[in-house]
Amino acid sequence: MDLLTPHLADITADGLSLTGDVTAEELGLVEADTQLDGALAVGLDLSKVERTICVTGVVEGTAIRECVRCLTHFSEPLAFALRVVYEPEPKIVPPAAKRVDHRKKAVEPVEVEPDETDDEIYHYEGDHLELAPMLREQVILSNPMHPLCKDDCAGLCPHCGKNLNEGRCACPAEAPTNPFQILRNVKTEQK
Repeated sequence: MDLLTPHLADITADGLSLTGDVTAEELGLVEADTQLDGALAVGLDLSKVERTICVTGVVEGTAIRECVRCLTHFSEPLAFALRVVYEPEPKIVPPAAKRVDHRKKAVEPVEVEPDETDDEIYHYEGDHLELAPMLREQVILSNPMHPLCKDDCAGLCPHCGKNLNEGRCACPAEAPTNPFQILRNVKTEQK
């Protein structure tokens, strides 16, 4: 049985447990998404209620990130829990749900509001689940918005580009500029 494409028939009343390692290539992760140091350890539990499949589990590994301040690469543990739901792919119905305005004799389509939870539900077709796209998405969503190599990262010198975590640079220290400095010479007129 494949970890990323389990058959629905294998999910019994007791559920199905899947464990194993998956690589970035198996998930379709590219370097721009997330860089991994080795494979991800995946442990999933699948349970079925009628045609709805609930997938819970844990993903662990090591991510290689780039600090947003000093641009150095650093390793960071990657670990998160997930809980997602798979439902059968909805059948596409021809646009029969139309409203007829008898005064205009024209057919107006009925606007259907998308369900707010649609993005939290995954769909399947056939006799197996495709877990790779879901795992890929969950790995990408687990990335921090602004990864830092350390909380007190000093960043780069804005003039010479030296990494200030490695020591001070030779650039002269500039006095902080005050945007109101220019108003110092303005004289007010009194009437």
